[in-house]
Amino acid sequence: MTLPRYRDPAAPVLDRVRDLLGRMTLAEKVGQVNQRMYGWDAYERAGEGHRLTDAFRAEVAAFDGMGALYGLQRADAWSGVGFADGLDAGSGARTAADVQRHVMEHTRLGIPVLLVEEMPHGHQALDGTVLPVNLAVGATWDPDLYADAVAGAAAELRARGAHIALVSALDLVRDPRWGRSEECFAEDPYLAARMTEALVEGARRAGVAVVLKHFAGQGATVGGRNSAATELGTRELHEVHLAAARAGVAAGAAGVMAAYNEFDGLPCIANRYLLTDLLRTEWGFEGVVMADGTAVDRLVRLTGDPVSAGALALDAGCDLSLWDASFTRLGEAVERGLVSESALDAAVARVLTLKFRLGLFEHPLPPARSETAGLPDPAELGERIARASVTLLAHEGGVLPLPRAVRRIAVLGPNADSVAQQIGDYTAPQRPGGGITVLEGIRAAVAPGTEVVHDRGCALVGDDVSDVPAAVALAAGSDVAVLVLGGSSARTPDTVFDANGAAVTGAGTPSGMTCGEGVDLADLALPPAQRALLAAVSATGTPVVVVLVQGRPHALPDLDAPASAVLSAWYPGPRGGRAVAEVLFGDAEPRGRLPVSVPRSAAQLPVYYNGKDHRYRGYVDEGAGPRHAFGHGLSYTSVTYGTPRLSHSCVCARDPRLTCRVTVRNTGGRPAEETVQLYVRRLSGGTSWPRVRELRGFVRLSIAPGDEAEAVFEVGRDTLASVGRDLRLTVEPGVVELETGPASDRTTGVRLEITDSALGET
Repeated sequence: MTLPRYRDPAAPVLDRVRDLLGRMTLAEKVGQVNQRMYGWDAYERAGEGHRLTDAFRAEVAAFDGMGALYGLQRADAWSGVGFADGLDAGSGARTAADVQRHVMEHTRLGIPVLLVEEMPHGHQALDGTVLPVNLAVGATWDPDLYADAVAGAAAELRARGAHIALVSALDLVRDPRWGRSEECFAEDPYLAARMTEALVEGARRAGVAVVLKHFAGQGATVGGRNSAATELGTRELHEVHLAAARAGVAAGAAGVMAAYNEFDGLPCIANRYLLTDLLRTEWGFEGVVMADGTAVDRLVRLTGDPVSAGALALDAGCDLSLWDASFTRLGEAVERGLVSESALDAAVARVLTLKFRLGLFEHPLPPARSETAGLPDPAELGERIARASVTLLAHEGGVLPLPRAVRRIAVLGPNADSVAQQIGDYTAPQRPGGGITVLEGIRAAVAPGTEVVHDRGCALVGDDVSDVPAAVALAAGSDVAVLVLGGSSARTPDTVFDANGAAVTGAGTPSGMTCGEGVDLADLALPPAQRALLAAVSATGTPVVVVLVQGRPHALPDLDAPASAVLSAWYPGPRGGRAVAEVLFGDAEPRGRLPVSVPRSAAQLPVYYNGKDHRYRGYVDEGAGPRHAFGHGLSYTSVTYGTPRLSHSCVCARDPRLTCRVTVRNTGGRPAEETVQLYVRRLSGGTSWPRVRELRGFVRLSIAPGDEAEAVFEVGRDTLASVGRDLRLTVEPGVVELETGPASDRTTGVRLEITDSALGET
């Protein structure tokens, strides 16, 4: 018996897709572009194991197949899945196998289903490794380290039978009031692009495809409001918000998820310019476009009915829905002439192509353990990321590193002893005792005989200061006070959720959350009780070290009683407390650098470093500059930078190759872990008003005390390219300055002329 062409693994993928598509009914096609079911509704507890639900069987039968199933392994407060009823690593793989067998054995064509999982910072599943959040990843400025961690996390996902990881990567922190700031790598497109490349490459090592979220411009919503409108122009979109997506597509991402926000009057999921003209026609992207949760159904406000809503999204370029009812009615849309069947066929073909390329038809079941062995340990790498992300923002009086044998340390503040408040949003329940808080890290690090005392001092939110005096008394009797402040994205069963899993906010925040999806802030200052605790402890005269465990940059005004040192640990993950302690005691150098500017107040916003250079002087009542600039980060030693040197002072726009070098010397007594940054600043020429400066490279150097090292940047088209009149990247003639330094506000530059030709004709 001859197998159908689509069953022949030796046949070209295109031929297999055409053959299978030609055999499908309209209903089967509609089924392949749907991802309607919540994965945790597909199974239920049965004795000591799990079984598939009638609801899952009915969903498969409705379209004689299933395109994708979202979140089979997901566990969190929104799904309501925990250790009592959820899937651990072993039962997760078995249930994934049951899902595939049922779909293949109970449908006419036996097409396997794509299993799609959240991997925002580790696999969001019971016993899945939680990595530090993306903002912490950005603070490392270390794509290689991140790629290794992603490979380990993706291996966990793949071992449970999943194929696709959904990962936030494309959003930028342009307004830190946005609750999802923690999901961004940076405010800067270049840094975000390098981390996005690392993400795709790391997942590929584990055989996992990546869908990148969110396309495009979601970080630019008005007022930092989640899912709100943007006021982006086309040039701003191209210059700032598409760089990470371009990089991810070029690196081989399997898909992108259309963002909730609108661009130029249309939601991204309905925007044909974004999803078809730009992504597919101009960039040549052949992967899938996935809707964000319920985004297609939201289009009913535009179209008036769900059939038309589904047709609008499909025609714009959406291939796969997420929890939507509208896409299930695409058969009606075709029959009513609202969208062509050829448009549906194109979407189905892209979904099938992905299934063939991932090998689902030959290997539909979870891999053997040996197939994912040998990849890095994500938990160990997560701790390395946490250590590398700790950023020393301010340091006066030499209080750090802390002496190992200090007599008494007071560890205070609402984030000092809470694993839940250091792991960020989109995390599964953690097993008790599985993490290390800052308090625990400090207790493990001190010498025998050192007394470590602890008091929370105040709640995370609110203005209740009744517990402050007890904390102040502990600080007053100590040699140093470590005050652990910041925010929390910890969800609880009491949190109220929207249909897409976002926390519902109104007057106040749910369950004490100050960050996370749906938790936007109008005021970036620390909550009143935290500020009161800081002021009272600082007034004791005891040296104060502030550690900010946070998912966004909180505003840091100048204080009347300043702390001796301020560090940002972002959300460092479950074992982040040990990483923080290692930096505090000098076992690790503080090598983190800011991936985002830190404002003095929300009233200053925006304060991102790469705004348009209109020579604005600032407000009357407050400066316009940030408290700490993008790229900033201090160390326990001192370094000096030389003047950058170019191999040429004039290059041709058609072949602008040269080398930029700068010497960095460690003039202090401890090792230097320095991130040398390269910026480009346009002085003349170009087709748009220039930005203050733009990051175009970075090099990490390890320099022993008294030694020097040279940072070398190969400068080419990618370094000097800007968005031209046709909105494509090009090298434009003119004069630019190449600047190097330790931060965006501390650079030294050298001028470079870019000409039309090698003859120097400007």
